[in-house]
Amino acid sequence: MKKKLELLAPAGDWERLEMAVAYGADAVYLAGTTFGMRSFAGNFSPEELKKAVAFCKAHGVDAHVTCNTMPRNDEVARLPQWLELLEEAGVTAAILADVGVLALAKKYAPSLKIHISTQASIVNYQAARAWHDLGADRVILARELSLPEIAEIRAKTPRELEIETFAHGAMCVSYSGRCLLSNYMTGRDSNRGACAQPCRYQYALMEEKRPGEYFDVYEDEKGTYIMNSRDMCMIDHIPDLIEAGVDSLKIEGRAKSAYYAAIVTGAYRHCIDDVLAGRPLDPVWRDEVEKVSHRHYSTGFFYGQPGQFTSDARYIRDWQVVAVVESCDENGLAVASLRNKFAAGDEIELVGPDTRPAAFQAPVMEDMEGYPLREPRHPQMKFKIQLPCYAPPLSFLRACRENS
Repeated sequence: MKKKLELLAPAGDWERLEMAVAYGADAVYLAGTTFGMRSFAGNFSPEELKKAVAFCKAHGVDAHVTCNTMPRNDEVARLPQWLELLEEAGVTAAILADVGVLALAKKYAPSLKIHISTQASIVNYQAARAWHDLGADRVILARELSLPEIAEIRAKTPRELEIETFAHGAMCVSYSGRCLLSNYMTGRDSNRGACAQPCRYQYALMEEKRPGEYFDVYEDEKGTYIMNSRDMCMIDHIPDLIEAGVDSLKIEGRAKSAYYAAIVTGAYRHCIDDVLAGRPLDPVWRDEVEKVSHRHYSTGFFYGQPGQFTSDARYIRDWQVVAVVESCDENGLAVASLRNKFAAGDEIELVGPDTRPAAFQAPVMEDMEGYPLREPRHPQMKFKIQLPCYAPPLSFLRACRENS
């Protein structure tokens, strides 16, 4: 087994960045306000980006910045200034997909490592070699590859070329994200960070000579979502990814919540550490990825076709964050900030950075003046709560809403 396997986590904004770092990421990927594929994530202004990179460096975490849109002529002129900013900020690597952007990066940001985005659709060893010859330090392989195909790419490419694969999160129904549905139907360019996800829409059939007369296309009474892909989850198969020669496991989700970034990163951190140490996987961490918002899971294309989930496009959201721990003393007396409604007597769970989930019944709390409080009511309000154990800052209190 490898001595090291990078865990790469999403950081869509400052809160998600803090969570990813606190919960064990080796590296994070983030974006500025331009040239990133998730324009609806919070993202970082130039000044925020500099602070984010400094924060990462202070915690021993690499910062990868996306520059992986397909820029048009009128956008290219702005790239040198942006790349110089990344160089000045001390960014570890730029994630890009366009050969012209690579040439500019070599000129204007020579100290940056070059990671070739999954948007480049790298599915064979010759393409990986070609990018390496052009100066790439890493290739992020297309999601459509199987484990044997990845192993062959590893065997037939220079060892100094790193291989990164997605291990968890949403999958695009089109080939490596190269989709025109959003452009055509909504005018939002999917290859410039503005996809409207029309693949998740519910569709009906209409015959050309009977306009306005719709015929349902359905698997059951709920209809069908014929292009709806499952989410990827490879947490049970980390040894196979290592065996195939992968250097970095990537968690999708820059537009997902801070809770998602924290819990999924923490789960993979513990499982990777167990695998590398030769320990059996602790099932408690596998259960954690079921407690974030997600679509039905699959293993992607690693073991063959994942299949579509056609019943609906809804997320599974059985758990809800009710509060975030801001501080805590050694006896478990914490100050927390409210996120969603809960009250004394409710069954809740505590989970945090390197902290196993602990279920307990919410006690009577106190407001910040020391008065008894059965139910915090105001969003973001701070209150005191006795926890079953010490919990570091950025820990979560959550409740199961499955039957509510």
